Amino acid sequence: MAVEKDNNEQNNLASNPTSAEHNVPPANQKGLCCGSLKMFLVALCFSYFAKAFSGSYMKSSITQIERRFDISSSTVGIVDGSFEIGNLLVIAFVSYFGAKLHRPRIIAAGCIVMSLGSFLTAMPHFFMGPYKYESSRSHSIASLSNVTSSISACMSNPMLISPPKLECGKEINYMWVYILIGNLLRGIGETPITPLGISYIDDFAESENTPLYLAFLHTVALFGPMAGFMLGSYFAKLYVDVGFVNMDEVTISPQDARWVGAWWMGHLVAGTISLLVAIPFCFIPKSMKKLVEDKSLDLLTFKEKETLEPQEKATMKGFFLALKKLAFNRLYVVLVVLTLMQVNSFIGFITYKPKYMEQQYGQSISRSNFITGVSTLPAAAVGMLLGGLIMKKYKFGFLSASKLAFASSFIAFILSLTVFIIGCENKDVAGITVTYNGSKIDTFHESNFLASCNADCRCSTSQWDPVCGDNNITYMSACLAGCKSSSGVGKTIVYHNCSCLQSMDFPTANSSVKPGACPRTDKCASMFLNYVILQVFSTFVYGIAGSASYVIILWSVSPELKSLSLGVYMLLMRTLAGIPAPIYFGALIDRTCLKWGTKSCGGKGACRMYDAASFRNTFVGLTAGMRAPSYILFILYIYMVKKSVSKKSSEDKAQQENGETKKEVNLEHATKEECTALGVEKESCM
Repeated sequence: MAVEKDNNEQNNLASNPTSAEHNVPPANQKGLCCGSLKMFLVALCFSYFAKAFSGSYMKSSITQIERRFDISSSTVGIVDGSFEIGNLLVIAFVSYFGAKLHRPRIIAAGCIVMSLGSFLTAMPHFFMGPYKYESSRSHSIASLSNVTSSISACMSNPMLISPPKLECGKEINYMWVYILIGNLLRGIGETPITPLGISYIDDFAESENTPLYLAFLHTVALFGPMAGFMLGSYFAKLYVDVGFVNMDEVTISPQDARWVGAWWMGHLVAGTISLLVAIPFCFIPKSMKKLVEDKSLDLLTFKEKETLEPQEKATMKGFFLALKKLAFNRLYVVLVVLTLMQVNSFIGFITYKPKYMEQQYGQSISRSNFITGVSTLPAAAVGMLLGGLIMKKYKFGFLSASKLAFASSFIAFILSLTVFIIGCENKDVAGITVTYNGSKIDTFHESNFLASCNADCRCSTSQWDPVCGDNNITYMSACLAGCKSSSGVGKTIVYHNCSCLQSMDFPTANSSVKPGACPRTDKCASMFLNYVILQVFSTFVYGIAGSASYVIILWSVSPELKSLSLGVYMLLMRTLAGIPAPIYFGALIDRTCLKWGTKSCGGKGACRMYDAASFRNTFVGLTAGMRAPSYILFILYIYMVKKSVSKKSSEDKAQQENGETKKEVNLEHATKEECTALGVEKESCM
């Protein structure tokens, strides 16, 4: 009777899977679980979009902030690095303790803090007065708005009176601190999104789908930088005080080195998006059931996360023990060190890329942001998606994923080295790169600003108000060009009878200059096109490694340390790459400046012109120099992974052999009921 009962139970197990603990749940339960995971994935995608959008918009507005507050590139690098400081303050604790708490709601709280940071970043605009750009003609735009008579730049310059000290806005010198604090808050708010979000997906998704989910997540996230740079491009075309000043009185254009766009508008948009993103996370459960395979019964079952990995109470002792395990994990340590080198290179590159395109190829900040948004970033998105699909289709393991990450990254690095030869020469600027008779200047000196053609004009050599002559030479001001008369007003003004042009045997009829620096040559335009094509292709190749890079971080540590490993990984990236990279990149870029601007109250302002060759060699050389040593470590890492995989394979094989031996022994002494339950017919069964 007992045997008959057991046989009936076994038949019921086969015919009605829903009656047993290890059986597949009803379809509606499966749909509810998968639906919750998909809802979380969608919400996490939007949060990735929001953080990428606000971060990329900040990068796109760096040059605008530098000019608006008259600070150097190294100082604006500190402002940009404050985001990483905010991350640094809380990321390790959020990654460890957050994994024990309600992860979706912690992410929601982070989005709200991120929103407040974006709003605070935009606030200085509303506390400051109108933007007064540097000009040798007048300190008041309104004073010239109704002037129609001819102005002699050469004779009028001594009559200009510097503004009284009381008009110097002291708050302008320190208003950038509000941006620093806002960026700090944004960094704190972004902290839980990546470590808690990725660990949540990895915990409850099927293991074979995790690479594809991560690829989808990061692909969608790349639309954030696309939108951020494109919106930054649009707002950079708008004057900073648009809506508050008469645009007819603004005499500079977006191509001018003094132009400041409406940088503050995008931060209001970013704050609103982050606030909306927080809402769906409030409706996602703390945990859900995971579809797992029970190999002993060849069935798929849903199990609660707590039954798979019992949750331990979070303690400081456990936190430090977990940190110790990570510190002695050689795979993890080597991976972190080589990634640090690459991330330093990437952060410095992306922070100053718009400035590089402006100074090297003569592009406006608006156009630089637009090209970055519509060309480079989509290429990275396609590359990351392709990498994820390749890993899923061919079921890449630990070693294969490591090789893919190395190969695509190294090929992209080799391609990027060609940027050294894709550059432009310096503009011809009288007194800086060429003399007033048109010959090249080997060694720059401030005494070069003055020449016999403008000696009687008593011009200021500190003001930057460039004009372009008919000889395609840029002069720092109409006064330094020796112009005696003018026609038109505002943006349409043209200066005539310029003695410095006449000294180069230009006839009087053609010795005129127009506001703004002279444009780059056609050869430089073709160089810029080559640069854009190269960047698109190399970024696509580099993007293929994106999904693999995140997966190998997770696979380098034990399952219980996944969340903490991501948190510590990001902590180190923020500390040793995100914070210092913009600062030392900016400091080295500052060393290539040829002409600094002058603040309204005196003192050095933002740089107006860089040495093109020095800028290129410094910027590209530093980027390549940080990445090159990482590939030596990458080869070592792949070797270590290969040894680790071989060792684990041997251990698994040994355990499997031991398990089969034990099974045979147990069957020899098993009862008939046990044999029947296992579906085995054996004479040795009692």
